[in-house]
Amino acid sequence: MSDRTMTAADKPAAGVPAARSPHVDAGDAGYRKDLKSRHINMIAIGGAIGTGLFLGAGGRMADAGPSLFIAYAVCGVFAFFVVRALGELVLHRPSSGAFVSYAREFTGEKGAYAAGWLYFLNWSTTAVADITAAATYAHFWGMFSDIPQWVLALIALGVVLTTNLISVKYFGEMEFWFAIIKVAALVAFMLVGIYLVVTHHEIDGHTPGLSTISSNGGIFPSGVMPMLLLIQGVVFAYASVELCGVAAGETENPEKIMPRAINSIMWRVGLFYVGSVVLLALLLPYTAYSGDESPFVTVFDKLGVPGAAGVMNLVVLTAALSSLNSGLYSTGRILRSMSLSGSAPKFTGVMNKRGVPFGGILLTAAFGVVGVFLNFVMPEDAFELVLNFASIGIIGTWSMIMICSLLFWTRSKEGRVTRPDYRLPWAPYTQLVTLAFLAAVLVLMWMDGGVGRTTVNSLPLIALALVGGWYLVRKRVKQIDEERSEI
Repeated sequence: MSDRTMTAADKPAAGVPAARSPHVDAGDAGYRKDLKSRHINMIAIGGAIGTGLFLGAGGRMADAGPSLFIAYAVCGVFAFFVVRALGELVLHRPSSGAFVSYAREFTGEKGAYAAGWLYFLNWSTTAVADITAAATYAHFWGMFSDIPQWVLALIALGVVLTTNLISVKYFGEMEFWFAIIKVAALVAFMLVGIYLVVTHHEIDGHTPGLSTISSNGGIFPSGVMPMLLLIQGVVFAYASVELCGVAAGETENPEKIMPRAINSIMWRVGLFYVGSVVLLALLLPYTAYSGDESPFVTVFDKLGVPGAAGVMNLVVLTAALSSLNSGLYSTGRILRSMSLSGSAPKFTGVMNKRGVPFGGILLTAAFGVVGVFLNFVMPEDAFELVLNFASIGIIGTWSMIMICSLLFWTRSKEGRVTRPDYRLPWAPYTQLVTLAFLAAVLVLMWMDGGVGRTTVNSLPLIALALVGGWYLVRKRVKQIDEERSEI
């Protein structure tokens, strides 16, 4: 069957129900359907709870104060729109190539090429952020304090890479337990935090409650602008929500599993992200937090509970390793889809006998080694530097998902495809508003100055690299497409 989409001539006659898409992604062959419902549900949770909350919230709270919860809430709503749009596309046609495969179906090979490499930019730089976070967490314990940060980063990369190469079943089990640990820790923190607020139990000389906010400058202690400028970093906190869409290609019955997993993301975002940040603001003045350690560790450390800070630090270390594990998993699948269409190196399409596309995984891990070097030359700034470039990749990925969703809606109106019962609400306005929001995030990055402005200014170079890369691979892409068309 051809890898191309339905043409105008293929449009069904009036009164004839539209058939399922004839598009087939060659990159879907060879995978094992080993991910169960519990895996997908917990992968969805793990994707919505990551390093951006456990490590990034500390520095952001110090900059914006309690208003940080507004930024998390706003970004959470748009993250839900993105994953809901992806969920509709998944039910239209499950694929391990996910949005790259959908970009190929609705925008052609150029769109798939751009979507895939922007996603790789996201996760290759996120891998650097994750190993940096893991090394930072490890320094909390005295036994690791004398070990250079770059050494700890290298160890973290090596451990996660090894486990990711085993099989998708082990990946699913690993993410299942990682997610349970993260959720259990956040629930424990919230229960303790609520108890401390209700009982007005002092923490480091401060009495928890609304007075902690009102006596320290209110919700906007530094004004509204710092909160707005932090939105570009908060977007990073939701960078893994699309992971469940990639995993759908390796699970049985995605039609039943995916809607439940995606719908649960919204309330989890409200409970864990917004709820946790509100509690952090009620427990301690925003000036008590910093980007040097997890804000949850800060609370337990100042609370003086023996061993509690160490346990929470272990949890946030788990979160960093979980994010790294997810990044290696997803880029491996995305790169394989691209490789078999000609837009990624051939070796990234190689799969072992256990159904693991190890070529793409190793390529992402290689960029993680660059992160080890960054931790060697600039350990203090490595996290924030790669965070901004990861945000560019996220914005590009989310934009492509919404563009594909918009084109899918357009084709449904033309009768060329049939939308599933599980749909993105308020289309096409949802897609347009989300795209406008993502454009606004770029503007905020530029307004923030420093590394953010440098990152936005580098967009022409990123675009030039994408254009140059396309001219290098376009002949191979065209050749492969023609060969499939003849089958």
